[in-house]
Amino acid sequence: MTTLDIRPLDAREATEPTPYRWRWPALFVILAGSVMELLDATVTNIAGPTMQADLGGGTSMIQWLGVAYTLAMTAGLLTGGRLGDIVGRKRMFLIGAAGFVVGSLFCAVAVSPETVIAARVIQGLFGAAMVPQGLGMMKEMFPPKELQAAFGAFGPIMGLSAIGGPILAGWLVDADFFGTGWRMIFLINLPIGLLTVLAAVRFLPAGRPTRSLKLDLPGALLASLGSLMIVFPLVQGREHDWPAWTFVMMAGSVAVFAFFGWYESRKNSRGGDPLIAPSLFRKRAFIGGMFTGTIYFAAFSGFGLVFNLYTQLGLGYTPLKAGLAGVPLSVGMIIGMGAMQAVRRHGRRVLHAGAAIMTVGVIALLLLLGPEVGPWQLAPALLVTGLGSGLIMGPYFEIALAGVEPHETGSASGTLTALQQVGAALGVALLGTVFFGATGGDPTAAARSTFWVVAGMVALTFLVGFLLPRQAREDAEPVH
Repeated sequence: MTTLDIRPLDAREATEPTPYRWRWPALFVILAGSVMELLDATVTNIAGPTMQADLGGGTSMIQWLGVAYTLAMTAGLLTGGRLGDIVGRKRMFLIGAAGFVVGSLFCAVAVSPETVIAARVIQGLFGAAMVPQGLGMMKEMFPPKELQAAFGAFGPIMGLSAIGGPILAGWLVDADFFGTGWRMIFLINLPIGLLTVLAAVRFLPAGRPTRSLKLDLPGALLASLGSLMIVFPLVQGREHDWPAWTFVMMAGSVAVFAFFGWYESRKNSRGGDPLIAPSLFRKRAFIGGMFTGTIYFAAFSGFGLVFNLYTQLGLGYTPLKAGLAGVPLSVGMIIGMGAMQAVRRHGRRVLHAGAAIMTVGVIALLLLLGPEVGPWQLAPALLVTGLGSGLIMGPYFEIALAGVEPHETGSASGTLTALQQVGAALGVALLGTVFFGATGGDPTAAARSTFWVVAGMVALTFLVGFLLPRQAREDAEPVH
Protein backbone atom coordinates (compact mmCIF):
# COMPACT_ATOMS: atom_id res chain seq x y z
CA MET A 1 0.00 0.00 0.00
CA THR A 2 1.24 3.50 -0.84
CA THR A 3 1.19 5.95 2.06
CA LEU A 4 0.28 9.50 1.10
CA ASP A 5 2.21 12.36 2.68
CA ILE A 6 -0.60 14.65 3.87
CA ARG A 7 1.63 17.05 5.82
CA PRO A 8 1.50 20.72 4.79
CA LEU A 9 3.89 21.67 2.01
CA ASP A 10 6.01 23.80 4.36
CA ALA A 11 6.46 20.85 6.71
CA ARG A 12 7.52 18.52 3.88
CA GLU A 13 10.04 21.07 2.56
CA ALA A 14 11.50 21.44 6.03
CA THR A 15 12.53 17.77 6.05
CA GLU A 16 14.34 17.94 2.70
CA PRO A 17 18.08 18.65 2.76
CA THR A 18 18.83 22.33 2.37
CA PRO A 19 21.07 23.01 -0.63
CA TYR A 20 24.52 24.31 0.19
CA ARG A 21 24.27 28.07 0.61
CA TRP A 22 27.40 29.05 -1.34
CA ARG A 23 27.02 26.47 -4.11
CA TRP A 24 27.18 28.94 -7.05
CA PRO A 25 30.27 30.83 -5.82
CA ALA A 26 31.80 27.40 -5.08
CA LEU A 27 31.07 26.33 -8.66
CA PHE A 28 32.96 29.39 -9.89
CA VAL A 29 35.95 28.33 -7.74
CA ILE A 30 35.87 24.82 -9.20
CA LEU A 31 35.66 26.25 -12.72
CA ALA A 32 38.60 28.57 -12.00
CA GLY A 33 40.75 25.61 -10.96
CA SER A 34 39.75 23.61 -14.05
CA VAL A 35 40.44 26.55 -16.38
CA MET A 36 43.87 27.15 -14.82
CA GLU A 37 44.76 23.48 -15.32
CA LEU A 38 43.38 23.37 -18.87
CA LEU A 39 45.29 26.47 -19.94
CA ASP A 40 48.58 25.11 -18.63
CA ALA A 41 48.00 21.81 -20.40
CA THR A 42 48.21 23.60 -23.77
CA VAL A 43 50.33 26.75 -23.34
CA THR A 44 53.62 24.99 -24.06
CA ASN A 45 52.33 23.94 -27.49
CA ILE A 46 52.58 27.64 -28.37
CA ALA A 47 55.52 28.67 -26.19
CA GLY A 48 57.60 25.50 -26.68
CA PRO A 49 59.83 26.69 -29.55
CA THR A 50 60.56 29.97 -27.71
CA MET A 51 61.35 28.10 -24.48
CA GLN A 52 63.65 25.69 -26.29
CA ALA A 53 65.49 28.57 -27.97
CA ASP A 54 65.99 30.26 -24.58
CA LEU A 55 66.81 27.26 -22.36
CA GLY A 56 68.52 25.03 -24.91
CA GLY A 57 68.06 21.28 -25.16
CA GLY A 58 67.13 19.17 -28.16
CA THR A 59 63.84 19.12 -29.99
CA SER A 60 62.62 16.41 -27.59
CA MET A 61 62.51 19.12 -24.93
CA ILE A 62 59.48 20.65 -26.70
CA GLN A 63 57.73 17.28 -26.49
CA TRP A 64 58.64 16.78 -22.83
CA LEU A 65 57.08 20.12 -21.86
CA GLY A 66 53.68 18.59 -22.66
CA VAL A 67 54.44 14.92 -21.97
CA ALA A 68 55.83 15.53 -18.46
CA TYR A 69 52.68 17.42 -17.50
CA THR A 70 50.19 14.94 -18.92
CA LEU A 71 52.03 11.89 -17.59
CA ALA A 72 52.09 13.43 -14.11
CA MET A 73 48.37 14.17 -14.44
CA THR A 74 47.78 10.55 -15.44
CA ALA A 75 49.81 9.25 -12.52
CA GLY A 76 47.88 11.38 -10.06
CA LEU A 77 44.28 11.48 -11.33
CA LEU A 78 42.96 8.22 -9.91
CA THR A 79 45.03 8.62 -6.75
CA GLY A 80 43.93 12.24 -6.35
CA GLY A 81 40.28 11.32 -6.68
CA ARG A 82 40.62 8.53 -4.12
CA LEU A 83 42.51 10.79 -1.68
CA GLY A 84 39.64 13.26 -1.93
CA ASP A 85 37.28 10.51 -0.77
CA ILE A 86 39.65 9.55 2.08
CA VAL A 87 40.81 12.89 3.53
CA GLY A 88 38.19 15.30 2.18
CA ARG A 89 37.65 16.92 -1.21
CA LYS A 90 38.02 20.50 -0.02
CA ARG A 91 41.35 19.71 1.62
CA MET A 92 42.67 18.00 -1.51
CA PHE A 93 41.46 20.86 -3.73
CA LEU A 94 43.34 23.35 -1.56
CA ILE A 95 46.49 21.22 -1.56
CA GLY A 96 46.25 20.81 -5.32
CA ALA A 97 45.63 24.49 -6.06
CA ALA A 98 48.44 25.68 -3.74
CA GLY A 99 50.86 23.10 -5.16
CA PHE A 100 49.90 24.10 -8.70
CA VAL A 101 50.85 27.71 -7.90
CA VAL A 102 54.22 26.56 -6.51
CA GLY A 103 54.82 24.42 -9.60
CA SER A 104 53.99 27.41 -11.82
CA LEU A 105 56.53 29.53 -9.94
CA PHE A 106 59.18 26.84 -10.42
CA CYS A 107 58.38 26.79 -14.16
CA ALA A 108 58.74 30.57 -14.35
CA VAL A 109 62.20 30.63 -12.71
CA ALA A 110 63.58 27.54 -14.48
CA VAL A 111 67.07 27.96 -15.93
CA SER A 112 67.48 24.70 -17.87
CA PRO A 113 65.40 22.11 -19.75
CA GLU A 114 65.70 19.71 -16.82
CA THR A 115 64.39 22.19 -14.24
CA VAL A 116 61.41 23.32 -16.32
CA ILE A 117 60.43 19.73 -17.11
CA ALA A 118 60.66 18.82 -13.41
CA ALA A 119 58.48 21.84 -12.61
CA ARG A 120 55.94 20.69 -15.19
CA VAL A 121 55.79 17.35 -13.37
CA ILE A 122 55.01 19.21 -10.13
CA GLN A 123 52.25 21.14 -11.90
CA GLY A 124 50.74 17.95 -13.28
CA LEU A 125 50.78 16.08 -9.96
CA PHE A 126 49.11 18.90 -8.04
CA GLY A 127 46.68 19.51 -10.90
CA ALA A 128 45.68 15.86 -10.55
CA ALA A 129 45.02 16.45 -6.85
CA MET A 130 42.83 19.50 -7.59
CA VAL A 131 40.73 18.68 -10.66
CA PRO A 132 39.02 15.37 -9.63
CA GLN A 133 37.49 16.96 -6.54
CA GLY A 134 35.09 19.14 -8.52
CA LEU A 135 32.70 16.38 -9.61
CA GLY A 136 32.21 15.02 -6.09
CA MET A 137 31.74 18.46 -4.54
CA MET A 138 29.19 19.45 -7.17
CA LYS A 139 27.12 16.35 -6.39
CA GLU A 140 27.24 17.26 -2.71
CA MET A 141 26.33 20.93 -3.21
CA PHE A 142 23.57 20.95 -5.82
CA PRO A 143 20.09 19.46 -5.68
CA PRO A 144 19.22 17.22 -8.64
CA LYS A 145 17.17 19.90 -10.42
CA GLU A 146 20.21 22.25 -10.46
CA LEU A 147 22.98 19.71 -11.05
CA GLN A 148 22.60 19.51 -14.83
CA ALA A 149 22.71 23.31 -15.07
CA ALA A 150 25.91 23.29 -13.02
CA PHE A 151 27.48 20.69 -15.30
CA GLY A 152 26.25 22.68 -18.29
CA ALA A 153 28.48 25.59 -17.24
CA PHE A 154 31.57 23.52 -18.00
CA GLY A 155 30.99 23.35 -21.75
CA PRO A 156 31.07 27.08 -22.55
CA ILE A 157 33.86 27.79 -20.04
CA MET A 158 36.06 24.98 -21.34
CA GLY A 159 35.30 26.05 -24.91
CA LEU A 160 36.34 29.63 -24.23
CA SER A 161 39.48 28.32 -22.54
CA ALA A 162 40.31 26.21 -25.58
CA ILE A 163 40.07 29.32 -27.77
CA GLY A 164 41.64 31.78 -25.36
CA GLY A 165 44.49 29.62 -24.06
CA PRO A 166 46.70 29.62 -27.17
CA ILE A 167 45.92 33.30 -27.86
CA LEU A 168 46.76 34.27 -24.28
CA ALA A 169 49.99 32.27 -24.37
CA GLY A 170 51.04 33.78 -27.69
CA TRP A 171 50.18 37.31 -26.56
CA LEU A 172 52.11 36.97 -23.29
CA VAL A 173 55.19 35.59 -25.06
CA ASP A 174 55.14 38.33 -27.73
CA ALA A 175 54.38 41.15 -25.27
CA ASP A 176 57.46 40.26 -23.17
CA PHE A 177 56.14 42.07 -20.08
CA PHE A 178 58.99 43.32 -17.86
CA GLY A 179 61.40 41.27 -19.96
CA THR A 180 59.86 38.00 -18.76
CA GLY A 181 59.19 36.56 -22.23
CA TRP A 182 57.71 33.06 -22.06
CA ARG A 183 57.94 33.02 -18.26
CA MET A 184 54.82 35.18 -17.98
CA ILE A 185 52.63 32.26 -19.13
CA PHE A 186 53.44 30.67 -15.77
CA LEU A 187 53.74 33.82 -13.64
CA ILE A 188 50.14 34.73 -14.46
CA ASN A 189 49.08 31.64 -12.49
CA LEU A 190 50.37 33.16 -9.25
CA PRO A 191 47.65 35.81 -8.72
CA ILE A 192 44.95 33.61 -10.29
CA GLY A 193 45.95 30.60 -8.20
CA LEU A 194 46.22 32.54 -4.95
CA LEU A 195 42.77 34.07 -5.49
CA THR A 196 41.41 30.59 -6.23
CA VAL A 197 42.90 29.25 -2.97
CA LEU A 198 41.44 32.12 -0.92
CA ALA A 199 38.03 31.71 -2.53
CA ALA A 200 38.17 27.94 -1.99
CA VAL A 201 38.81 28.44 1.74
CA ARG A 202 35.74 30.66 1.93
CA PHE A 203 33.23 29.00 -0.37
CA LEU A 204 33.93 25.28 -0.84
CA PRO A 205 31.97 22.88 1.42
CA ALA A 206 33.92 21.00 4.07
CA GLY A 207 32.44 17.61 3.15
CA ARG A 208 32.79 14.31 4.99
CA PRO A 209 35.79 12.06 4.31
CA THR A 210 35.18 8.34 3.74
CA ARG A 211 37.94 6.96 5.91
CA SER A 212 36.97 3.32 5.34
CA LEU A 213 38.54 3.49 1.87
CA LYS A 214 42.21 2.62 1.39
CA LEU A 215 44.64 4.12 -1.12
CA ASP A 216 45.94 1.66 -3.71
CA LEU A 217 49.41 3.20 -3.96
CA PRO A 218 51.13 0.12 -5.50
CA GLY A 219 48.46 0.02 -8.22
CA ALA A 220 48.97 3.71 -9.00
CA LEU A 221 52.76 3.24 -9.19
CA LEU A 222 52.44 0.23 -11.51
CA ALA A 223 50.05 2.08 -13.87
CA SER A 224 52.36 5.11 -13.92
CA LEU A 225 55.45 2.98 -14.55
CA GLY A 226 53.78 1.17 -17.47
CA SER A 227 52.79 4.50 -19.08
CA LEU A 228 56.28 5.97 -18.63
CA MET A 229 57.90 2.87 -20.17
CA ILE A 230 55.96 3.51 -23.39
CA VAL A 231 56.28 7.29 -23.62
CA PHE A 232 59.93 7.78 -22.56
CA PRO A 233 61.49 5.71 -25.37
CA LEU A 234 59.11 7.25 -27.93
CA VAL A 235 60.35 10.75 -27.05
CA GLN A 236 64.04 9.98 -26.52
CA GLY A 237 64.56 7.16 -29.02
CA ARG A 238 64.88 9.35 -32.13
CA GLU A 239 67.62 11.55 -30.66
CA HIS A 240 69.62 8.44 -29.71
CA ASP A 241 69.04 6.70 -33.09
CA TRP A 242 66.67 4.11 -31.58
CA PRO A 243 69.01 1.95 -29.47
CA ALA A 244 67.94 -1.50 -28.30
CA TRP A 245 66.91 -0.27 -24.84
CA THR A 246 64.04 1.76 -26.34
CA PHE A 247 62.40 -1.37 -27.75
CA VAL A 248 63.13 -3.38 -24.59
CA MET A 249 61.49 -0.68 -22.49
CA MET A 250 58.37 -0.55 -24.67
CA ALA A 251 58.08 -4.35 -24.59
CA GLY A 252 58.59 -4.29 -20.84
CA SER A 253 55.61 -1.97 -20.44
CA VAL A 254 53.35 -4.82 -21.60
CA ALA A 255 54.64 -6.98 -18.77
CA VAL A 256 54.12 -4.16 -16.27
CA PHE A 257 50.52 -3.63 -17.35
CA ALA A 258 49.89 -7.40 -17.21
CA PHE A 259 51.24 -7.48 -13.66
CA PHE A 260 49.09 -4.45 -12.83
CA GLY A 261 45.98 -6.31 -14.00
CA TRP A 262 46.92 -9.38 -11.92
CA TYR A 263 47.60 -7.24 -8.86
CA GLU A 264 44.30 -5.38 -9.12
CA SER A 265 42.35 -8.63 -9.52
CA ARG A 266 44.13 -10.18 -6.52
CA LYS A 267 43.49 -7.09 -4.39
CA ASN A 268 39.81 -7.14 -5.31
CA SER A 269 39.44 -10.85 -4.52
CA ARG A 270 40.91 -10.23 -1.06
CA GLY A 271 38.34 -7.54 -0.30
CA GLY A 272 40.63 -4.57 -0.89
CA ASP A 273 39.99 -1.32 -2.75
CA PRO A 274 41.61 -1.67 -6.19
CA LEU A 275 42.43 1.41 -8.22
CA ILE A 276 40.34 0.05 -11.12
CA ALA A 277 37.48 -2.45 -10.80
CA PRO A 278 38.81 -5.67 -12.45
CA SER A 279 35.32 -6.55 -13.73
CA LEU A 280 35.62 -3.67 -16.23
CA PHE A 281 38.24 -5.55 -18.21
CA ARG A 282 35.78 -8.36 -18.89
CA LYS A 283 33.43 -6.01 -20.79
CA ARG A 284 33.92 -5.62 -24.52
CA ALA A 285 32.22 -2.23 -24.55
CA PHE A 286 34.57 -0.79 -21.92
CA ILE A 287 37.66 -2.22 -23.64
CA GLY A 288 36.37 -0.63 -26.86
CA GLY A 289 35.94 2.66 -25.03
CA MET A 290 39.52 2.47 -23.76
CA PHE A 291 40.98 1.93 -27.22
CA THR A 292 38.69 4.44 -28.93
CA GLY A 293 39.48 7.18 -26.43
CA THR A 294 43.22 6.54 -26.30
CA ILE A 295 43.59 6.63 -30.09
CA TYR A 296 41.38 9.70 -30.54
CA PHE A 297 42.98 11.78 -27.77
CA ALA A 298 46.44 10.79 -29.04
CA ALA A 299 45.52 11.96 -32.54
CA PHE A 300 43.97 15.23 -31.38
CA SER A 301 46.70 16.21 -28.89
CA GLY A 302 49.52 15.32 -31.26
CA PHE A 303 47.78 17.21 -34.07
CA GLY A 304 47.64 20.36 -31.93
CA LEU A 305 51.36 20.20 -31.13
CA VAL A 306 52.44 19.58 -34.73
CA PHE A 307 50.19 22.31 -36.13
CA ASN A 308 51.73 24.87 -33.78
CA LEU A 309 55.24 23.67 -34.63
CA TYR A 310 54.48 23.94 -38.35
CA THR A 311 53.11 27.48 -38.10
CA GLN A 312 56.11 28.73 -36.09
CA LEU A 313 58.99 26.69 -37.55
CA GLY A 314 57.64 26.34 -41.09
CA LEU A 315 55.67 29.54 -41.67
CA GLY A 316 57.62 31.79 -39.31
CA TYR A 317 54.53 32.88 -37.35
CA THR A 318 54.99 34.62 -34.02
CA PRO A 319 53.54 32.76 -31.00
CA LEU A 320 50.53 35.11 -31.00
CA LYS A 321 49.86 34.62 -34.70
CA ALA A 322 50.22 30.86 -34.28
CA GLY A 323 47.66 30.96 -31.46
CA LEU A 324 45.24 32.97 -33.57
CA ALA A 325 45.74 30.63 -36.55
CA GLY A 326 44.44 27.73 -34.45
CA VAL A 327 41.22 29.48 -33.38
CA PRO A 328 39.07 27.90 -36.16
CA LEU A 329 39.95 24.46 -34.75
CA SER A 330 38.58 25.40 -31.33
CA VAL A 331 35.53 27.13 -32.84
CA GLY A 332 34.74 24.04 -34.91
CA MET A 333 35.06 21.88 -31.82
CA ILE A 334 32.62 24.03 -29.87
CA ILE A 335 30.14 23.92 -32.78
CA GLY A 336 30.51 20.14 -32.96
CA MET A 337 29.86 19.64 -29.26
CA GLY A 338 26.85 21.96 -29.48
CA ALA A 339 25.47 20.14 -32.53
CA MET A 340 25.93 16.83 -30.73
CA GLN A 341 23.23 17.82 -28.24
CA ALA A 342 20.67 17.91 -31.05
CA VAL A 343 21.62 14.52 -32.51
CA ARG A 344 22.74 12.64 -29.39
CA ARG A 345 19.82 10.22 -29.74
CA HIS A 346 21.73 8.64 -32.61
CA GLY A 347 24.40 7.50 -30.15
CA ARG A 348 27.43 5.82 -31.71
CA ARG A 349 26.55 7.07 -35.19
CA VAL A 350 27.38 10.61 -34.03
CA LEU A 351 30.86 9.51 -33.00
CA HIS A 352 31.36 7.71 -36.32
CA ALA A 353 30.19 10.77 -38.26
CA GLY A 354 32.63 12.88 -36.27
CA ALA A 355 35.53 10.56 -37.09
CA ALA A 356 34.68 10.67 -40.80
CA ILE A 357 34.38 14.48 -40.79
CA MET A 358 37.62 14.92 -38.83
CA THR A 359 39.48 12.64 -41.27
CA VAL A 360 38.26 14.75 -44.20
CA GLY A 361 39.35 17.93 -42.41
CA VAL A 362 42.85 16.63 -41.66
CA ILE A 363 43.36 15.44 -45.25
CA ALA A 364 42.11 18.77 -46.62
CA LEU A 365 44.54 20.58 -44.32
CA LEU A 366 47.58 18.56 -45.32
CA LEU A 367 46.79 19.18 -49.00
CA LEU A 368 46.77 22.92 -48.29
CA LEU A 369 50.13 23.01 -46.52
CA GLY A 370 52.84 25.07 -48.14
CA PRO A 371 55.62 27.52 -47.25
CA GLU A 372 53.47 30.56 -48.13
CA VAL A 373 50.00 29.51 -46.95
CA GLY A 374 48.09 32.05 -44.85
CA PRO A 375 45.84 31.60 -41.78
CA TRP A 376 42.64 32.32 -43.75
CA GLN A 377 43.48 29.60 -46.25
CA LEU A 378 43.91 27.07 -43.44
CA ALA A 379 40.80 28.16 -41.55
CA PRO A 380 38.10 26.11 -43.40
CA ALA A 381 40.01 22.82 -43.04
CA LEU A 382 40.72 23.55 -39.38
CA LEU A 383 37.04 24.34 -38.80
CA VAL A 384 36.00 21.00 -40.33
CA THR A 385 38.65 19.16 -38.30
CA GLY A 386 37.38 20.79 -35.09
CA LEU A 387 33.76 20.06 -36.00
CA GLY A 388 34.52 16.36 -36.39
CA SER A 389 36.53 16.35 -33.18
CA GLY A 390 33.65 17.88 -31.23
CA LEU A 391 31.26 15.24 -32.57
CA ILE A 392 33.65 12.54 -31.32
CA MET A 393 34.37 14.00 -27.91
CA GLY A 394 30.80 15.12 -27.17
CA PRO A 395 29.17 11.67 -26.88
CA TYR A 396 32.33 9.64 -26.13
CA PHE A 397 32.14 9.36 -22.34
CA GLU A 398 28.39 8.71 -22.23
CA ILE A 399 28.64 5.95 -24.83
CA ALA A 400 31.77 4.39 -23.33
CA LEU A 401 30.06 4.22 -19.92
CA ALA A 402 26.91 2.62 -21.34
CA GLY A 403 28.46 -0.84 -21.14
CA VAL A 404 29.27 -0.77 -17.42
CA GLU A 405 27.10 -1.46 -14.38
CA PRO A 406 25.99 1.46 -12.18
CA HIS A 407 28.28 0.40 -9.30
CA GLU A 408 31.26 0.38 -11.70
CA THR A 409 30.64 3.85 -13.10
CA GLY A 410 32.92 5.71 -10.69
CA SER A 411 35.90 3.48 -11.41
CA ALA A 412 35.13 3.43 -15.15
CA SER A 413 34.82 7.22 -15.49
CA GLY A 414 38.06 7.73 -13.54
CA THR A 415 39.85 5.22 -15.74
CA LEU A 416 38.60 6.82 -18.97
CA THR A 417 39.62 10.27 -17.73
CA ALA A 418 43.10 8.97 -16.92
CA LEU A 419 43.32 7.34 -20.34
CA GLN A 420 42.49 10.72 -21.88
CA GLN A 421 45.75 11.96 -20.36
CA VAL A 422 47.65 8.81 -21.43
CA GLY A 423 46.41 9.29 -24.98
CA ALA A 424 47.46 12.94 -24.95
CA ALA A 425 50.96 12.02 -23.76
CA LEU A 426 51.26 9.25 -26.34
CA GLY A 427 50.07 11.55 -29.12
CA VAL A 428 52.59 14.26 -28.28
CA ALA A 429 55.36 11.68 -28.00
CA LEU A 430 54.49 9.70 -31.15
CA LEU A 431 53.47 12.49 -33.52
CA GLY A 432 56.15 14.85 -32.24
CA THR A 433 58.71 12.13 -32.97
CA VAL A 434 57.28 11.62 -36.48
CA PHE A 435 57.43 15.38 -37.15
CA PHE A 436 60.99 15.93 -35.93
CA GLY A 437 62.17 12.71 -37.56
CA ALA A 438 60.76 13.76 -40.93
CA THR A 439 61.79 17.42 -40.81
CA GLY A 440 64.99 17.19 -42.89
CA GLY A 441 65.06 20.97 -43.07
CA ASP A 442 61.50 21.18 -44.45
CA PRO A 443 58.85 21.61 -41.72
CA THR A 444 56.10 21.70 -44.36
CA ALA A 445 56.97 18.23 -45.64
CA ALA A 446 57.29 17.00 -42.06
CA ALA A 447 53.85 18.36 -41.15
CA ARG A 448 52.33 16.79 -44.25
CA SER A 449 53.77 13.38 -43.36
CA THR A 450 52.62 13.70 -39.75
CA PHE A 451 49.08 14.71 -40.70
CA TRP A 452 48.78 11.58 -42.84
CA VAL A 453 49.51 9.62 -39.64
CA VAL A 454 46.85 11.68 -37.82
CA ALA A 455 44.32 10.88 -40.55
CA GLY A 456 45.15 7.19 -40.19
CA MET A 457 44.69 7.35 -36.41
CA VAL A 458 41.28 9.03 -36.74
CA ALA A 459 40.23 6.41 -39.30
CA LEU A 460 41.31 3.75 -36.79
CA THR A 461 39.15 5.50 -34.19
CA PHE A 462 36.21 5.06 -36.58
CA LEU A 463 36.86 1.30 -36.83
CA VAL A 464 37.48 0.66 -33.14
CA GLY A 465 34.32 2.65 -32.38
CA PHE A 466 32.23 -0.32 -33.53
CA LEU A 467 33.16 -2.00 -30.22
CA LEU A 468 31.19 0.68 -28.36
CA PRO A 469 27.50 0.32 -27.41
CA ARG A 470 25.05 1.78 -29.88
CA GLN A 471 23.46 4.14 -27.35
CA ALA A 472 24.41 5.94 -24.15
CA ARG A 473 22.85 4.83 -20.90
CA GLU A 474 20.41 7.36 -19.52
CA ASP A 475 21.62 7.05 -15.91
CA ALA A 476 25.32 7.29 -16.72
CA GLU A 477 27.35 9.53 -14.41
CA PRO A 478 28.29 12.86 -15.96
CA VAL A 479 32.02 13.16 -16.67
CA HIS A 480 34.01 16.34 -17.16
